[in-house]
Amino acid sequence: MAELVQIPIELAYFQLPVGVKERLTSLLDRQDAGEGLTQAEQQEAEGLVELVEFLSLLRLRSQRVTH
Repeated sequence: MAELVQIPIELAYFQLPVGVKERLTSLLDRQDAGEGLTQAEQQEAEGLVELVEFLSLLRLRSQRVTH
């Protein structure tokens, strides 16, 4: 039997801080412009993208539960 995971409503509405969003945008813009990112910057960008995707998934799941 699948176990239900409780998602605190506050977490579902969590937003990345402005500085973090700006950093991700900067890294992705540089990459799109053909500038090379260091390995550390690539890992940072990948981690931030994964975090954004995870937060989006939480929001979608919480909306399904509450609507």
